[in-house]
Amino acid sequence: MIHRILLISLCMLSSLLMAQEYTLDTVRHKYPFINWDANKIKFANDAPSFQKLFCKLDTIARGGKEDVHIFHIGGSHIQADIYSNRLRTYLQKMSPTAKGQRGFLYPYRMAKTNNPSNYNVEFDGHWTGYRCSIKKDSVAWGLSGITAVFRDTISNIKIKANYRGYDRQHYNFNRIRIFYDNWSSDYEINFKEASLIAATRENKEAHFVEYDLTEVREELEFCIRRKEHTDTSEFLMMGIELMNDNQGIEYTTIGVNGASFDYYNRCRYFNDQLMLYKPDLFIVSVGTNDGYHPDFNPKAYKKYYENLIVTAQKANPDCAMLLTVPNDSYYKRKYPNPRTKIMRDIIYELAEKHHMAVWDFYEIMGGFNSSGYWYKYNLMPSDRIHFTQLGYRIKADLLLQALTKAWETSLRLEPNSVLNQIINE
Repeated sequence: MIHRILLISLCMLSSLLMAQEYTLDTVRHKYPFINWDANKIKFANDAPSFQKLFCKLDTIARGGKEDVHIFHIGGSHIQADIYSNRLRTYLQKMSPTAKGQRGFLYPYRMAKTNNPSNYNVEFDGHWTGYRCSIKKDSVAWGLSGITAVFRDTISNIKIKANYRGYDRQHYNFNRIRIFYDNWSSDYEINFKEASLIAATRENKEAHFVEYDLTEVREELEFCIRRKEHTDTSEFLMMGIELMNDNQGIEYTTIGVNGASFDYYNRCRYFNDQLMLYKPDLFIVSVGTNDGYHPDFNPKAYKKYYENLIVTAQKANPDCAMLLTVPNDSYYKRKYPNPRTKIMRDIIYELAEKHHMAVWDFYEIMGGFNSSGYWYKYNLMPSDRIHFTQLGYRIKADLLLQALTKAWETSLRLEPNSVLNQIINE
């Protein structure tokens, strides 16, 4: 399926080392097939939650202290964390008070799949990966939708919060959460520098253990060690969270190659772990995989989509939700996919019902079969599902532009004042 198509390209994309520069000013005239005028956040002015969000963001942009937590959920576009990381970088650099903690992440290589370039987790020992997007896989999943299972004696793990990447972001942390399933206590977690651990807290409902550190770190080493051996001994790694005391913007991505709504619905602890947070903005970019096959079920898609909306609102009733329309794409590299238009209609219907905002990237791309133009102009690879390096940069910059336009309109600010501050910071 889709998650097989572009792993090599995504890994190449995620190793970007160039400085981040705003792209739209220099490329607009080159791509007349892009509907530039359609680039807006629709219905944001009708959603009170966005007024609250923009007030918080504006406080941060002006150098004030405030907390904003953004969640962005999707499939392979989000797992690779290319255009989402570009947005994270823009927002976290817009003022001296903007950067919050790195937050939740997943050590994807443990599960034998591509990892974003902006952090790294080194490990040894044999881990077996299970993804919620693979039908034959069956294991306990949490918020990440991926679980790596360890059944050997010992695995040494080293987390590097700062790694390669064009953004050159530097994160530190003085607390760490490890999300896992091992309540039979066959395994224990030991830190290489035991004196670093000041306190330990365990949350069995959300399946994590949290450690306070005696100092701020950018790297940390620990091991998973088996205490007792039984036929069922196993340690399930569900995710890691790097935390500090900074206020500012935290941008959490949840992405699984090939994931659709019904696959995320398989994640047993998804809701329990999401309730740990209070998202200020929840961006939904799920849909490409739902509509990939001809047996697409619109009623099921709508039901799963609405369930996610309700779940996010339970975590924070004031959460601003941005529903993004999936990009135009091809089926089996041969046929333009007509099912994206059906998903688009459902997204608009749900936005109206729940007072959500919409970013219609399908319309912005140029509508049906526009991915053919994006491929012709080297903005998409031959699968016409994913994007090239430049394509992802354009997508990120378009969303930034649309978000700041809505922000300026909501707070009655000068046009482009927020955008110019962010890209010139």
